[in-house]
Amino acid sequence: MVIYTSNLTKRFGSFTAVDRISFQVERGEIFGFLGANGAGKTTAMQMLCGLSRPTSGEGSVAGFDISRQAEKVKKHIGYMSQKFSLYEDLKVWENMRLFGGIYGINSKQIALKTNEILNELELERERNTLVRELPLGWKQKLAFSVSVFHEPQIVFLDEPTGGVDPATRRQFWELIYRAADKGITVFVTTHYMDEAEYCQRVSIMVDGKIEALDTPKNLKQQFRAASMEHVFQLLARK
Repeated sequence: MVIYTSNLTKRFGSFTAVDRISFQVERGEIFGFLGANGAGKTTAMQMLCGLSRPTSGEGSVAGFDISRQAEKVKKHIGYMSQKFSLYEDLKVWENMRLFGGIYGINSKQIALKTNEILNELELERERNTLVRELPLGWKQKLAFSVSVFHEPQIVFLDEPTGGVDPATRRQFWELIYRAADKGITVFVTTHYMDEAEYCQRVSIMVDGKIEALDTPKNLKQQFRAASMEHVFQLLARK
């Protein structure tokens, strides 16, 4: 178990953004954290990443308490934000060198890892291209590869496929599967319900609460629905 929460709650004044959520995620699992915009997904993820302190409840990530050991949590995870997170005025290879250094990787390993990733992404010819000149889909795939550059136990992806076309989304998910094959746990938020089918288990948040949590197959059977989109519509209406 690499992620654990019990009654995790976040309030902003009188508004409860995340309302007593409890769940666990196993090592190497692709866990989908689904819900409409404003459902509380990003707020919950920020608590798990040590970026926001819970109001109440408890949780641990990679064996570290998210309230008392937030800095240790940050050192053992990868993170890709909803907004593009690389430096657009740096070249592709310069971004990789920068983040490799931040993660404490030595120069020789950074060079080897950079070559490996650029080959995997078929971006060798774009090594010296400024990141701002890349198409959005390439930027997103590069940002994901940088987030797992240091081979963390867990990578958190906050709506990583927003704004990209369906073909690029499928390619992005191929990268996610490769990371999971290496034992990296993938925790991904999305409002694209079709992406739930790519996850081993999914939770669905509605108004700050987890209304359902199971495999896509079991959820469709439970709600007698043909798709995860239909499951979500039934829960949202309720």
